[in-house]
Amino acid sequence: MYRLRYNFFGLNDEYIESVYEEFFILKYHGGWSFIEAYNLPVTIRRWFLHRLVEEKQLENEARESKNLT
Repeated sequence: MYRLRYNFFGLNDEYIESVYEEFFILKYHGGWSFIEAYNLPVTIRRWFLHRLVEEKQLENEARESKNLT
């Protein structure tokens, strides 16, 4: 309603969207609830996201190597 042109003291829309994207990934692929993801400290949330990406890459590599043999 009275939105300022510059977000000096707040978070911009792109940042909020990226946080919601992280929540979605944790919920969709990790089975986390929104509240669990929301209450995680940022560093721990990011660690879980990076670890989830690593695990999915390992699964893909295993699937590809199984299909090649």
